[in-house]
Amino acid sequence: MRGYDAVWFDAGGVLVLPDPTVLAPLLAPYGGAVALDRHVRAHYAAMAVKSRAGHGEPDWSGYDEHYVRFVGVRDGLVSLAGRLLNACRVAELWRWPIPDSMAALTKLHAAGVPLAVVSNASGQIAETLERTQICQLGDGPYVPMRCIVDSHLVGVAKPDPAIFDIAAEHFDGVARSRIVYVGDSVTMDVAGATAAGLRAVLLDPYDDHAGADFERIRSVSDLLPP
Repeated sequence: MRGYDAVWFDAGGVLVLPDPTVLAPLLAPYGGAVALDRHVRAHYAAMAVKSRAGHGEPDWSGYDEHYVRFVGVRDGLVSLAGRLLNACRVAELWRWPIPDSMAALTKLHAAGVPLAVVSNASGQIAETLERTQICQLGDGPYVPMRCIVDSHLVGVAKPDPAIFDIAAEHFDGVARSRIVYVGDSVTMDVAGATAAGLRAVLLDPYDDHAGADFERIRSVSDLLPP
């Protein structure tokens, strides 16, 4: 990818995932696979279902059903396992760092690319990203972000494009058309970022959105300068 001056990231699904080390043993009694990579894959497959259904932030019903089916939960237990997965949808579990994304962030920073995070969250995302050694606001031991915008703290959430206005205050002189925003949801991220005038890019590591009319990357490392 070329032609950008800054990169902003969603957190969930781009930098961190729902912790598969918790979800795998949780769903194993219902027939769910224990392999962590199966659960990583399940997240993106389920997000694609959520996006195609046009489900907004509050509605995770399609995600839950597809996730548990994808990891192998037995047919008669899908409803029960889905309810259990929904009950475990807490902010504190969005904490598993995506290794490729962590490595790519370091390289983007080394290349001098200004970075930020804009996330629908619950007031915890800055602390989570620092605790998991991914990044922090400003200078520190990890990758520095110009801003970390948490929807709970600012009172506006994607797909409302107003949430991106808050991040833009930290990027004076950078045209919005030159800012890439990377997310994992079509309805929340691509739609919201596009409405805000940003260059919206979907992280689609398994090609779940083949043929889509928006930009996609398989990995955050695809953003790295040549």
